[in-house]
Amino acid sequence: MLYFSRLKMILIWLAVAVTVILAAPNLFPASVLAQLPSWVPKRQMTLGLDLQGGSHILLQMNQNDLIKDRMETTRDEIRTLLRDAKINYTGLSGAGRTVQVRISDANQLDAAKNALKPLTAPVAASLFSGGSIQEMALDDSEPGLLKFTVTDAGLKYRTSTALTQSIEVVERRVNELGTTEPIVQRQGDDRILVQVPGLQDPQRLKEILGQTAKLTFQMVDDSMPVQDALKSRPPAGSSILYSQDDPPIPYLIYNQVLVSGENLVDAQATYNSQTNEPVVSFRFDSKGATRFGQATASNVGKRFAIILDNQVISAPQIREPILGGSGQISGNFTAQSANDLAVLLRAGALPATLTVIEERTVGPGLGQDSIHAGKVAGVIGSILVVAFMFVAYGFLGFLANVALALHVAMIVGLLSLLGATLTLPGIAGIVLTIGMAVDSNVLIYERIREERRNGRSVIQAIDTGFSKALATIVDSNVTSLIATVVLFWLGTGPVKGFAITYAIGILTTVFTAFTFTRMLVSIWLRRARPKELPRAPVTFIPPGTKIPFMGFRRWTFALSSALSILSVVLFFTVDINYGIDFKGGSLIEVQSKQGDANLGDIRTRLSQLNIGEIQVQQFGAPNDVLIRVGTQQAGENAEQTVIDKVRGELQDQYDFRRVEVVGPTVSGELAKQGTIAMLIALVGILLYVWFRFEWQFAVGAIIATVHDVVMTIGFFVITGLEFNQSSLAAILTIIGYSLNDTIVVYDRVREDLRKYKKMPLPQLLNNAINETLSRTTLTSVTTALALLALVLFGGEVIRSFTLAMLFGVVFGTYSSIFIAAPLLILFKLRPQAAAEEEKKPMNGKAVAT
Repeated sequence: MLYFSRLKMILIWLAVAVTVILAAPNLFPASVLAQLPSWVPKRQMTLGLDLQGGSHILLQMNQNDLIKDRMETTRDEIRTLLRDAKINYTGLSGAGRTVQVRISDANQLDAAKNALKPLTAPVAASLFSGGSIQEMALDDSEPGLLKFTVTDAGLKYRTSTALTQSIEVVERRVNELGTTEPIVQRQGDDRILVQVPGLQDPQRLKEILGQTAKLTFQMVDDSMPVQDALKSRPPAGSSILYSQDDPPIPYLIYNQVLVSGENLVDAQATYNSQTNEPVVSFRFDSKGATRFGQATASNVGKRFAIILDNQVISAPQIREPILGGSGQISGNFTAQSANDLAVLLRAGALPATLTVIEERTVGPGLGQDSIHAGKVAGVIGSILVVAFMFVAYGFLGFLANVALALHVAMIVGLLSLLGATLTLPGIAGIVLTIGMAVDSNVLIYERIREERRNGRSVIQAIDTGFSKALATIVDSNVTSLIATVVLFWLGTGPVKGFAITYAIGILTTVFTAFTFTRMLVSIWLRRARPKELPRAPVTFIPPGTKIPFMGFRRWTFALSSALSILSVVLFFTVDINYGIDFKGGSLIEVQSKQGDANLGDIRTRLSQLNIGEIQVQQFGAPNDVLIRVGTQQAGENAEQTVIDKVRGELQDQYDFRRVEVVGPTVSGELAKQGTIAMLIALVGILLYVWFRFEWQFAVGAIIATVHDVVMTIGFFVITGLEFNQSSLAAILTIIGYSLNDTIVVYDRVREDLRKYKKMPLPQLLNNAINETLSRTTLTSVTTALALLALVLFGGEVIRSFTLAMLFGVVFGTYSSIFIAAPLLILFKLRPQAAAEEEKKPMNGKAVAT
């Protein structure tokens, strides 16, 4: 394995050069890159919203609006069709998804059905069944009564069509704001994800996205005073609408729409030439101009209302016909509100109301702090790992560190090439892979040392070490990769960013260990021709240890069982500190503009807002405060109202650095996804281990992993750390790490089972664990060092994630030795050897074959 042809070495060095070139742009500011020639790669990693600031908003379309609109349209169509066919009818009404009409003359029933045929005509071809989609179904089972019901397929078709239209409208609105590289994409059947990086005013974005912007021009009904209509009831064909004033002014408005916003071709914010007040000028298309001119010409002297989303903006009097197809909308506008209205009108109306069901907003200041914290944690973690590897392996450790540098460069280069988004948990993923990347080198180096102690020459030991470590490294990393793929599949936002970074790190780890490190070792062997392996400054685990681990198995089983039961009991009796990801609500991080934050004052002021359960706590520095508000019972819109109230109360004295809002719909889905993710990861790993090993290994590995998960959940309960999506990512990563450690031990057990046919199983397990003890210890220490840097310097936002990971590394190492291995005895992995356990081996030694 140590021979490298010239072509192979050229390809490896070429891959290294390409990696460095792809990663290099991230070391320079964009202004410097812009001055370089066009052929120079300039693509940098895309920073997530949690690093550069911005807004992540998930919108859900209200299907009830679509049904209501369809019902109104259907009633109008029935009325028009039957009137044109001169068919008498009564009882035209609608409820739910059904509109019904009674035909007065039974002799006209067939004619009525024929006239109303367009309502039940197919609207589109189905992509799945190959047939057509019928939006409305007719029920004429009751004599003289025709019922038209929106079908499930019809509702799904209308929802899909409306969502496509809504995405186009949302894109136009966001682009009108002048933001850089916004992301607007479909999610599921009725949701739209909007991500706007670098946005300074998320409140304005929400206001623009939340308005339907349905503009209509309708006549004011002066047939009776509006006060009389309020006391009694409006005349037939009219409704009472209110203005946007404070307090709102009622108007009696005819229901008939003269012209709608669909006929607008342009709208601009400008100023009235006489009053210098902000107004919105508009221009109709030819059809709209004709209809607007006819309506104003026939109603001179009367008032017409300009209505936006059922609110009257203004109701001016028509002094003369407006024939040019253009006009102005005046109201109590500011320059920004006039511009926002123009944006809405230009972008067009939404077919249905969009409700914010999830919001995650990060201010640019917090993003810069997160980047700084991530860099500091990364540098310190790297220094600790590099120093430890050099101390543990000497010159071989130096070669591993060179490979580690390439490993980091490859992660950055691939993230840049793929255009993947780097999030704060993604930075944690890079730091974590730095700790775990050396695991492959540790496995190889420990195997080399072992082969050398068994009498092989230096070259033979190195060659055999690389060969025998390959299967173990592949098995251990595949299990981690399974958990990571599940995390990417079911995760969202920053958690998905962590999964991408971690998965790339796993792949580059294997590549660097078996190509670059091996090539460096090969070059060193050819040039130095060493007679002995390089000495390490410090030996952490002396060779030839004979610790009787299996002798402690009854004690460790009892301890782990007791701790597991305690964790389960605590989980069901003590409320775990669920974050808003799983229980809904609002999370707001604020920073005092001057001096330390006054927690008592904040708590008192917010308690007066009548917004339910409130938690106020210091978050890191004395001037940083984290505010949690419980989920609101009044629905998704109430969650947004909470943010508005808190912002209005505190924005004078505090900067809003981070806002997260998760409605009850999304929180329930995230909790379900989290449970499914863990189950899928465990099943996938079980199947893989079962395929690669025997069933006893697979079941033992899963039990040990479940033990680690239960312990970690107990850790969250006892410490009170917030359990959120990042915590779920930590658990899935712990599953991968724990399996990684267990697979290394199991792989050596499998090897020894072939080597020692008659050795009693407890003795064989002791040998396997002692043979891999140095690797287990060194890998755990390097990973713990990287995680410790994250805990101390990575910032408050990911502290619960990193603390859980650090805890999981400790218990993952423990379970690999004291749970996973002894379970093989319990499952009678080698029945024939179990019987030999009762017999004392000859001379206390096993016979090798």
